[in-house]
Amino acid sequence: MADGLVLRPFEAADAPALIEAYRDETLRRFLRTLVDDADQAAHWLRAQEEGRAAGTRYSFAVLDGGGLVGNVALKYPTPGGGTAEVGYWTTAPARGRGVAPRAVEALTTWAFATFAEDGLRRIDLLHAGDNHASCRVAEKSGYAFTEIVPAFPPYPLDGHRHSRKRLDEAERCR
Repeated sequence: MADGLVLRPFEAADAPALIEAYRDETLRRFLRTLVDDADQAAHWLRAQEEGRAAGTRYSFAVLDGGGLVGNVALKYPTPGGGTAEVGYWTTAPARGRGVAPRAVEALTTWAFATFAEDGLRRIDLLHAGDNHASCRVAEKSGYAFTEIVPAFPPYPLDGHRHSRKRLDEAERCR
């Protein structure tokens, strides 16, 4: 639960809503993977299940009133490592309603609580430099701007890295 939102693992029944979400041109502009039909949706959903099973990707459907309004994922390429990355998107009707910051905050809280014992100390939020909305989401979610990331294929533009660190008890008391 994330301040009125429900986060849960994706299910096969989410395929039609996933296809509909990916019709949005703004969303398509910033994503590498496209979902245009039932086969691509099934492939995307399978990839989320495989990532969860491997412990490298924890993707959650973001629901509001029972309907899919977004996706938020923790990319943890080295389980037990010190860093991970958060990724997200929201459907066009959900934008401007605070869905992304609430979902990112909920995922961040969950990730630090779940993986602190494994050594997770920092989560990064990366986005294209011209994606001003993602900059605002990062700021609202407590992710401080860290650096400009030079363009690197397949990304044609420089990007931004925002980070949030898990503080242990001694650091919180300072």
